[in-house]
Amino acid sequence: MSLLLLVVSALHILILILLFVATLDKSWWTLPGKESLNLWYDCTWNNDTKTWACSNVSENGWLKAVQVLMVLSLILCCLSFILFMFQLYTMRRGGLFYATGLCQLCTSLAVFTGALIYAIHAEEILAKHPRGGSFGYCFALAWVAFPLALVSGIIYIHLRKRE
Repeated sequence: MSLLLLVVSALHILILILLFVATLDKSWWTLPGKESLNLWYDCTWNNDTKTWACSNVSENGWLKAVQVLMVLSLILCCLSFILFMFQLYTMRRGGLFYATGLCQLCTSLAVFTGALIYAIHAEEILAKHPRGGSFGYCFALAWVAFPLALVSGIIYIHLRKRE
């Protein structure tokens, strides 16, 4: 049982790390000139002055939705880990981790929705930038975090506390 708890905890911490990097790092979109854009600031390299020019992201409603959903997924994932630890030490023997599993399933849904919105509305979100480019590694990490959070939520729902 302790090995199973260790694996479930390690999976949850891996999901947390993936979500933190995906939400806060700088590569949701990679421009043709090796520049990348994130959810929070648009920083592009100015060859004339040899400096970075940073500005707030566009006021696009779709991007705001992605920002909210990614932050919500982080909050839900942290909450589910805290709930798991609380339930692990206070729940009576034989109890199921329903609350933790439900929070983790909501995390999965928030990540899925945020990444899907970004994928569908990328042209609108990136309208003021040059054409071309591709999705960055943070976008890919969000898509990796989605099934891991889904599996984690299902595992928590079926996990029983034992001695």
